[in-house]
Amino acid sequence: MVSQRDIVLLSFPFSDMKTSKVRPVIVLSNNNYNSKFDDIIVVPMTTNIQIREHTLLITNKDLETGRLITDSKVKVDRIFSISKSLIKLKIGEIKIETFNKIRHIIYKLIE
Repeated sequence: MVSQRDIVLLSFPFSDMKTSKVRPVIVLSNNNYNSKFDDIIVVPMTTNIQIREHTLLITNKDLETGRLITDSKVKVDRIFSISKSLIKLKIGEIKIETFNKIRHIIYKLIE
């Protein structure tokens, strides 16, 4: 089962729906939601760590389990839902403190 705070690799389909690319995301949706529905709510991660508003730098120090190949940024303003069937692999779990920072950025976006 996929859990809140997991970092998973997803197969993202391109607009032509014929090709895809594997990308990491962080699961935002809670475990109750995740157990009831076929979709999960996520935010994408990128290795392009240039300064940008509404992002959060994630390093291996921010992980409860797993390991990142390189430091990455969470694009907090890019929330979306996607089918769990597109999950390829779980690569880790972020710490609750890091998750709370993501939540704080989301709250600032909608208040």
